[in-house]
Amino acid sequence: MLAQKEKVQLDPDRLGELYAQLGQAGAEDVVCRAMEELAVRLSHTERLYRQGMMGDMRKSARSLVAISDQIGMHMLARVAKDVTHCIDDGDGPALAATLTRLLRIGEESLTAIWNLQDLSI
Repeated sequence: MLAQKEKVQLDPDRLGELYAQLGQAGAEDVVCRAMEELAVRLSHTERLYRQGMMGDMRKSARSLVAISDQIGMHMLARVAKDVTHCIDDGDGPALAATLTRLLRIGEESLTAIWNLQDLSI
């Protein structure tokens, strides 16, 4: 079995901008809400895939792009865009593989930002 591990990176400049614009409490609130929403939408996107609801799945993946970009998770945003391209192309095998990557990157990104927040407290 191949080990599927990618190093995710958070954009510290984007996070810094949030903290500068909103202050510590405001930025932490935005990041926490975004993390919760990302977790929910990742699960929702996977569920829609299993139900064969590609139109709704595409909308859910597009929302992942916006939310992840907001808090500096650019790799997650890029992979969510790739999912939408696979849906648009009607490429089932690529969609299955890309969705699996999206879920893996999503989990690793959420863990990375959670660990980063633990360090800042």
